[in-house]
Amino acid sequence: MYSLGLLSIVSIVIQVLLIIHCIKTGRSWIWIWVIALLSYVGIIAYVAVEIVPDLFRSRPARRAARGMKKALDPGADLRRYGEQARVTGGVAALQRYADELTRHGRFDEAIATYQEALKGLYAHDPNLLLGIARAQFGKGDASAARATLDELTRQNPDFRSPDAQLLHARALEAEGSVTQALEAYHALAPAYPGAEASVRYAQLLAAQGEHARAASVARDLLEQARIAPPHYRRAQRDWLDLAERLAAR
Repeated sequence: MYSLGLLSIVSIVIQVLLIIHCIKTGRSWIWIWVIALLSYVGIIAYVAVEIVPDLFRSRPARRAARGMKKALDPGADLRRYGEQARVTGGVAALQRYADELTRHGRFDEAIATYQEALKGLYAHDPNLLLGIARAQFGKGDASAARATLDELTRQNPDFRSPDAQLLHARALEAEGSVTQALEAYHALAPAYPGAEASVRYAQLLAAQGEHARAASVARDLLEQARIAPPHYRRAQRDWLDLAERLAAR
């Protein structure tokens, strides 16, 4: 008897909440009668027809679904983009495929695909050249990446990309050109849309024994992050954690 009474109370509470949801979201008034008169059957019907589809249309749900799909079949996008590139041969399709190859660590194939797209009006396309530089850096060839970025700048003097600037600084660092890398990080860090440039700058300073300057750069970044929107702090959490460690030295 006690359990039946409890179930009745739970049912009534859920019915009231769903009726409020129905009214606030402008659903058909018929649902109010269905929920009120049919108890659990009405609850299940309303949730199945009105709430569940909305959940799957929401942005977080779509992101979760995409994440689950990638976890179950991580090569799905690579196969799809590869097929599109083979069928159309278009520059956009080739670039998507090359980007995905880079994400999968297949750098030589990515470079070859980017180079295939460098034709006609796109012979010196800055985004394709940046893609090649990323793949070259990914495979450990920092000198080739820097040379490609230099070529990008020569062919596209008006092109501005914080990601290209960061990659150039990282390539200089990887080549052992520490002074030039520090200058590049110093110029980029204040305007870079994220914490990575400042953290890499501080890390390189610390590696050169300049711990006070490194801590100062890290503290400035953390101070800016404190007044930044919450979504920025969430997105940059890993870099900000590194900055906190650098600031504490």
